[in-house]
Amino acid sequence: MNSSNDSMAMQRISMLVDENSFVEIGSLVTARSTDFNLAAADTPSDGVITGHGQIDGSLVFVYSQDASVLNGTIGEMHAKKIAAVYDMAMKMGAPVIGLIDCAGMRLQESVDALDGFGQIYTKEVAASGVIPQITAIFGNCGGGLAVVPALSDFAFMESSKGKMFINAPNAIEGNRVEKCDTASADFASEENGCIDAVGTQEEILGKIRALVTMLPLNNEGDVYTDDCTDDLNRVCESMEAMKGDPRYLLGQISDHNVFFETKAGFAKEMVTGFIKLNGMTVGAVANCTEVYDEEGKKTEAFEPVLSARGCNKAAEFVSYCDAYEIPVLTITNVKGYKATMCAEKNLAKAVARMTSAFASATCPKLNLITGQAYGSAYVAMNSKSVGADFVYAWKDAKVGMMEAQMAAKIMYAEASADVLAEKAKEYDALQSSVLSAARRGYVDLVIDAADTRKYLVNAFELLYTKCAGVPDKKHGTK
Repeated sequence: MNSSNDSMAMQRISMLVDENSFVEIGSLVTARSTDFNLAAADTPSDGVITGHGQIDGSLVFVYSQDASVLNGTIGEMHAKKIAAVYDMAMKMGAPVIGLIDCAGMRLQESVDALDGFGQIYTKEVAASGVIPQITAIFGNCGGGLAVVPALSDFAFMESSKGKMFINAPNAIEGNRVEKCDTASADFASEENGCIDAVGTQEEILGKIRALVTMLPLNNEGDVYTDDCTDDLNRVCESMEAMKGDPRYLLGQISDHNVFFETKAGFAKEMVTGFIKLNGMTVGAVANCTEVYDEEGKKTEAFEPVLSARGCNKAAEFVSYCDAYEIPVLTITNVKGYKATMCAEKNLAKAVARMTSAFASATCPKLNLITGQAYGSAYVAMNSKSVGADFVYAWKDAKVGMMEAQMAAKIMYAEASADVLAEKAKEYDALQSSVLSAARRGYVDLVIDAADTRKYLVNAFELLYTKCAGVPDKKHGTK
């Protein structure tokens, strides 16, 4: 059923979908323009292979740009083929996966090519929140084409040949590609907030397959995407010792230790990704203070504070989960806000965006407090006050206005060290204790860290049938 085309574009599709499952659509389409001798050029499939296949038995639609045809540039018919793939995917309720390797807009087609870009943008916007959109960049993705992965839900980049940019590095005043390659995969992953993972071609295609198996196929799909053979009551050891790195915690509590991280290189102090609980896909948002490598060595450390980038990362992820009714788990360990000049320029708006995302989301929401939960930073992190259905906490967690020592210094500024120590102890017991928060109903359950998995499985099972009414309004403004 596969096309006989042996281009790299087709090879990528073959590596992505299940064997012999791909059916090409529009293979006979060629460029329609005749300007600048374009009619004399051979343009098979007009530089983009489109069709449908299966990933682990589930239907997906794919377009893969062919750089061997006019450098993969986008012209009128090229864009119409991609738009047609989106139309079919929307009808069938299946994901769209775009494999990009393109020199940009086809100059010979001018306004027709411009209109083509607009058509693709429009289809992406229409599909947003209806079907998952995944993009992978294997070659050039510059100028207006960089908007395509930015509009998609998830994006990946090949580490050596992938290039993503609005402006080429040398077009930026004061910069040269030798100084800072702003088009590189590493730069895009760490700075622009669009890229979920970087790797080899094989690694990227493998990650896309893994991601598709975790996601509902559309916004009416089921979050139960897999059968679970893992022990639902499995005890998770070493949780408290590793609580600074939520990647470890999420891997431990998930079915068969599966954790798919999104935006891994961006705003590392905020971790987002997907886990499985009894076969149910759950989105996770977590504060991160430590990063450990595979050998258990600490490689990075962060303050337990909210940053503007971290809040924007969390807000976007929560909005995605809510669109597909994917339950959200928050792992909270935060005591305040990042205090830098750069952060101060953007923090208020970013925190507001994250708070709005949590408060307006009607999907099941659970907050697990593993460490500190202080001040309004905690409130914004999916607290019961902004709509969490359940709040669980580990026994040694702290919940309150601020650290007891700081509170004592503020309330008894002139007191001696002994008095401050006594008042701090008293404040900790009365105002910062997790038991104090539980007595007031702000924490629903205090649990042992090792038993986290079984309690989360039970809670999300209960919340599966949640039905939340929404106010009669068009949308919020944040």
